[in-house]
Amino acid sequence: MGYILIILGLIFVALPMIVRVFPSVDKIPWIILWVYKRDGFYFATSPILIILSILSIIYNYVNRLNL
Repeated sequence: MGYILIILGLIFVALPMIVRVFPSVDKIPWIILWVYKRDGFYFATSPILIILSILSIIYNYVNRLNL
């Protein structure tokens, strides 16, 4: 599981560079990949990843309260 998370992290860190090289990445649905471009600055993220992270944090917090 750790290797998968490391690989996913590297992919998400490399996303802004990938978007610069492959402009067709803009055709990917926004819920999977959201790209912000302005004045040579690229920021790419995944709203699904953010939502899953927030749900995971809430789930873990609720489980710790029940103990």
